[in-house]
Amino acid sequence: MFEGIDLSKLNLNDVMKQVQDMAEKAKEDNEDKIFTSKAGGGMVELSINGNSEVIDLKIDDSLLEDKDSLQILLISAMNDVIKQSDENKKMMAMSMMGGVNPFAQK
Repeated sequence: MFEGIDLSKLNLNDVMKQVQDMAEKAKEDNEDKIFTSKAGGGMVELSINGNSEVIDLKIDDSLLEDKDSLQILLISAMNDVIKQSDENKKMMAMSMMGGVNPFAQK
């Protein structure tokens, strides 16, 4: 399976450093990505960045008197935008794993 690869030269510290560097770069890249979800025909709009930090929330004034509807729409928007961010993180993780090659020649 590992024919032609000298496993004794595999440096785990180099692999871990490479993974840490890629994770830090991904976190920085995610700060610039914005995911937005609207609920109730746009009565509630929630935006988060790729690190799942809420960056904006808009609520239509008409919802301020209807607590139950507001809660339902907020939950809907939050769940949707979190799914978007999670999918992005999965895609980034898959691409990161594709980029880690502990057997690469230096």
